[in-house]
Amino acid sequence: MSTSSYTIPLSYRKMENMHIVFWLLKDISWCMIWRPLGIAMIFPTLIVSIVIAYRTRDLVSELCHNVAISFWITANAYWMVSEFFHFDADTVWGAITYKHLAIIPFGIGLLLLMYYYIWWKPRHRAEEETM
Repeated sequence: MSTSSYTIPLSYRKMENMHIVFWLLKDISWCMIWRPLGIAMIFPTLIVSIVIAYRTRDLVSELCHNVAISFWITANAYWMVSEFFHFDADTVWGAITYKHLAIIPFGIGLLLLMYYYIWWKPRHRAEEETM
């Protein structure tokens, strides 16, 4: 019986670990209403997530999950900014507020993962992937 493994180069792993630090600083800043730090942390958090997605572009499973994470960070950052600048509760249309617009990038990430699990993965069962 052969066991496949997925290895991550150390430099990539260090970047992923730093990404977690940026993400936590962004979310802690949001929680504590530290606007300058929260807004500043959007950029390294999102940039590193895009770099991670780019580096994993050869593995569809990793690419889909990492791009979904980038959309998650985008939605999360938009939601944070809408609260920081107090337009989150303003009405866009009917009962929809500006905070609700975060569903667009959240939804894109979810659709991407649905594509992977419902469409791509069942059609590529024989191919070795990480997920």
